[in-house]
Amino acid sequence: MTATAPRPASAESTATTEHVSAEPIAGRHAGVPGPVPDTHWTPKLWGTLLVLCTVLFLDGLDVSMVGVALPAIQADLGLSTASLQWIVSGYVLGYGGLLLLGGRTADLLGRRRALLVALGVFAAASLLGALVDDGGLLIATRFIKGLAAAFTAPAGLSILTTTFPEGPVRNRALGIYTVFGASGFSSGLILGGLLTEINWRATFLLPAPLAILALIAGIKLIPKHAERATGGYDILGAVTSTAALLLTVFTVVNAPAAGWGSMRTVGSFVLAAALFAAFIGIERRIKHPLVRLGIFRNGSLVRANIAAVTVAGAYISFQFVLGLFLQAVLGWSPMQMALALLPAGLMVATSGSLMGRLITRFGTGRLIALGMTAFVAAYGLFLTVGVTSSYLAMLPTVVLLGMGFALCFSAMNVQATNGVADDEQGLASGLVQTSFQVGGALVLAVTTAIVGEGVIQAGQVPDSFAPALAVITAVTVIGLAVALLGTRRKAAATDSDSGVDADAELAELEPALVTAGGR
Repeated sequence: MTATAPRPASAESTATTEHVSAEPIAGRHAGVPGPVPDTHWTPKLWGTLLVLCTVLFLDGLDVSMVGVALPAIQADLGLSTASLQWIVSGYVLGYGGLLLLGGRTADLLGRRRALLVALGVFAAASLLGALVDDGGLLIATRFIKGLAAAFTAPAGLSILTTTFPEGPVRNRALGIYTVFGASGFSSGLILGGLLTEINWRATFLLPAPLAILALIAGIKLIPKHAERATGGYDILGAVTSTAALLLTVFTVVNAPAAGWGSMRTVGSFVLAAALFAAFIGIERRIKHPLVRLGIFRNGSLVRANIAAVTVAGAYISFQFVLGLFLQAVLGWSPMQMALALLPAGLMVATSGSLMGRLITRFGTGRLIALGMTAFVAAYGLFLTVGVTSSYLAMLPTVVLLGMGFALCFSAMNVQATNGVADDEQGLASGLVQTSFQVGGALVLAVTTAIVGEGVIQAGQVPDSFAPALAVITAVTVIGLAVALLGTRRKAAATDSDSGVDADAELAELEPALVTAGGR
């Protein structure tokens, strides 16, 4: 099976954002069952979108909210810096490690069923995490929540992309949807600070009632469709890929203590590489692979995944460093940290109504490149902040973080899912979400290894902070370079991943970059 080639928007996909085309989506991919969208944005359609947005908001919220509470958790449970990062990594590894299997499960068992069952598990794990008193158990509950999110995220996005037809209509829905995810991710810092003032356990408890409400609403609002794809499960692929990721992160985190050149470290890296190679070999030979390797011939999907790796890896790592700097070095309270980051959260939360139109007008590649530029500037400027700096010195970083999120997140998801057949939407969305989580885990592991080599004292910036921030900035520069490469090559062909509207004003934008790999 070959990769679905990116194609220009058809006439029916250029309907106004006020009306959804009445043509069945299945009609665009022969033989694939799909819902027939309502000709208007009905209350039930808006309700379905709101449920999906709430689920994505929770996914993003849970990644970032705990970051503010880490110093309080460390003090209460007596965790080391290396153990502390596993509270974040446990979630993102559970999330990223099984996202591809979660996407495939959504396609095979039904997206609605996968979403609702996983949402119930997420709520239960949230309650349990608020009650435990042991660091190991806390990390375990975070891993379980990550596993649940690995099923809710691709199921939710694939429900959306098979309900709204490709083009401006889907761009509008995805713009709203992904801004909720970005809002959850950025507002998690703010809510985490507010709740940690009460007790760090409140940051673990908050997602539970929200997940329960979303579950109840989803049962009532998300329609049932004959949506299942054919095929089987790739358990071996899921096991080898997850094991490789876990071993890689574990090795990086423990390398400073064991020695980067020690037999233990080198042997662990070799074993991780062997597991990755085994995963690729399995995907090439198995009848129903977790990842069809031809899908990476879709250049827009490749660029979206690279953007996700670099954006998430840099930001999650920056959040870790920022929390230690503001609270352990400067002595700020969680409330002060929350208020300091409020401008970024507000920028992301209020951008939803604009993103769909901006994507249609300028294309995904340009928005991602602009967002990456904002991130690079944000991290670079923070290198100049010291213990005697005022909040005004940090404010440009905060504003640029909000700008980067608002511009990148919606564009990445549109770029990743356009031009993909309905029966592979779950895996396409799973790929970009996997890249987001894997990037976060790997770059955080490197950052933690660097920060852990320094001694953190109140009123003194550790020597390890500057190289950690340099790594974070360098990772983002790599993402920016890839985004710029795509936009510079757009001039020769139609931008098939931008959701062009009827007047074809973006006909000059980028062709797909052809690369190896995929589903």
